[in-house]
Amino acid sequence: MNIRPRRFDHPDAVKLNDQVQLEYAERYGDEGDVTPLDPAMFDPPHGLYLLAYDEQERPVATGGWRTQDRNPEGYEDGDAEIKRMFVIPEGRGRGLARRMLAALEEDARAAGRVRMVLETGDQQPEAVALYISCGYTVCEVKFGHYRTYDSSICMAKPLRQP
Repeated sequence: MNIRPRRFDHPDAVKLNDQVQLEYAERYGDEGDVTPLDPAMFDPPHGLYLLAYDEQERPVATGGWRTQDRNPEGYEDGDAEIKRMFVIPEGRGRGLARRMLAALEEDARAAGRVRMVLETGDQQPEAVALYISCGYTVCEVKFGHYRTYDSSICMAKPLRQP
C-alpha cells in the first residue's frame, strides 16, 4: 500500500467519499454523514488528507484530520479530528485502516496537536473495535456535528504523554 497526501476534493478522494456515504446511508438509514467539510480544512499545517493506493494504483483507503479548538460543538484546544476513515470492502482485513490511522496521528502530533478525536456510530462496531485497539477511549462528553444523537460515539486519544 502506498499512502499519499491528497486534497479532499481530489477525484480519488471524491470517489471514496461517495462510497463511504453510501455505506453510512445503508447502515443508518439516512442520507449519510452531513458534517460540513471544506477541502481547505485538511490543508497542512491545519490538517491532512491521505489516500492509500494498492499495487494497481487503485484508491483503497482514505482518512484525514483537521484542526479543532475549543468551540460550541464541544471540541477542546489542541484537538485534531479524524474524518472520513474508510477502507473499500475488498481491502478490509489487511491492516490498511490501522496504517492510515497511525500516519494521521503522527502528522497531527508533528503539527502540535495534543489530542486526536473522532465521531463514529453504534452501527460501525468494527470501527469502534479498531479505535479501542489503537488506544482510543469513549468520551463522556460528546462533541461534533452528531453530539446530540444517541447513536453517536465520540472517542479520543492523547497524542502526547503527560
